[in-house]
Amino acid sequence: MIKQIEDTIRDKHAGFTDAQVGKACDIQQKAKKHCLKMAHRTFEQGIQCVQVNSMNALISLQDTVMIIHAPLGCSGCAAIGSLDRLAVYKHHRHIDDDDAGKLISSGLGEKEVILGGEKRLRETIDTAIARHNPKIVFVLASCASSIIGDDIDAISADMEKKYHDKGVIIAPVHCEGFKSRNHATGYDLALATLQNHVIREARPPKQKGLINLFATHSLSFADQLEMKRMLKAIGLDANILPYHASYQDILRIPAAEYSISVCQIFGDEYLEFLKNKYGIPYAKTCMPIGSRNVERWLRAVAELTGKQAEAEAFIKEEKSKVEAEINEIKKKTEGLKVCITAGTGRGFAAATIAGEFGMKLLCIHTPYYEDAYYPEFELLEELHGSEFLINVADMQPYEQVNLLLKYKPDVFIGMSNWVNRLGIPSTHILDGKRPTFGFRGVLYLGRKIEDALDNNNFNKHVSQHTELAYRDDWLKRDAFSYIQFPKE
Repeated sequence: MIKQIEDTIRDKHAGFTDAQVGKACDIQQKAKKHCLKMAHRTFEQGIQCVQVNSMNALISLQDTVMIIHAPLGCSGCAAIGSLDRLAVYKHHRHIDDDDAGKLISSGLGEKEVILGGEKRLRETIDTAIARHNPKIVFVLASCASSIIGDDIDAISADMEKKYHDKGVIIAPVHCEGFKSRNHATGYDLALATLQNHVIREARPPKQKGLINLFATHSLSFADQLEMKRMLKAIGLDANILPYHASYQDILRIPAAEYSISVCQIFGDEYLEFLKNKYGIPYAKTCMPIGSRNVERWLRAVAELTGKQAEAEAFIKEEKSKVEAEINEIKKKTEGLKVCITAGTGRGFAAATIAGEFGMKLLCIHTPYYEDAYYPEFELLEELHGSEFLINVADMQPYEQVNLLLKYKPDVFIGMSNWVNRLGIPSTHILDGKRPTFGFRGVLYLGRKIEDALDNNNFNKHVSQHTELAYRDDWLKRDAFSYIQFPKE
């Protein structure tokens, strides 16, 4: 099969770095001049695996089975990350069971690593089809299967011929963990697989008002409903992908009149492909969290689709419903110092919403930086000035804990596993149960921040009865002493 989309990695994007630190003004100036160079950490606690994001993107698709061609440990990531979120999603949709979330590991062991695991993979595909009768079988490569040279493309093609009468699609995904230092590459590889092996050359007729909405796995069911509601209000029908999509939803992708994403880093390369192959225009914009971002996002959609009047009427109506309570919350949050750790899109959103509630940004930890993010940081400088610290770090809590002890913020927004032990009021912009998108989401997230400030007893007690994993001599050092900067 000739691939329509070749595998790519995001490390090659202009200005990419996953190791950098400095004041916003300094980093932005270097980025503007295209001289922000990749730094290097001489010690890392680990980075997120590419395979995990491919897994996250595909695990919830209906009528599918996912085969992790790897030792058992790789499939453990799904159990603690993908399947639990999928279970919450099903609960809120009142689904006891469905055909999503079926995962099998080929269980590579010492014998397969020495002699090859292709026989084991064929047996696992047979088992998956016999047990679940899926429409699609995804075969995910791993570090181990790639290193030993198992040809998952040839095996997938051969096994698809074997099950031709059943119409089963067997789709390989080359998402080896070592493929990229930017785990968002895993999303790109998953979307490329859907195009190359599921849609293929299908060209369904255009559907008026249909818009492809590409969303990350962190989009809750509540957010999904909110997105559909916002787009319906301006006369558009959202085909939300790939999370929990059906086979027919995937085939509808080329039928759309427009495309958009809920995050700057999600699906941008695939959006460009759809534009070139099918003539589907798209808009790049922000994550619609926080009043300012919701307005930006809706206006970008409106400009794309010619729905400006409808969008402005909707924005005016929605804002009027929440402004009074937002102003009440702001009385409690005005002037508070905040630190943020989140994925790139949600990090920008969290910093924006903090600014709307009158909070002062001290530092933001973001997994990656590249030239495409320059405008977003520029907008943050309008809210917070240019002195806040940008720490480009993918999962380096040893730096985070060190810095927070020195900065002593009034509140923290982000993954707070370690922050709880510092006694700092904390909350998260990610929620699997309630909407964080749209104007309703602004109100909900404001209440979450308010609750974290009013009720911080848990964090206080945790800080009094647990010890940090880091020695005092490290906590006294410069938080970024393990970063080596390139010579100018």
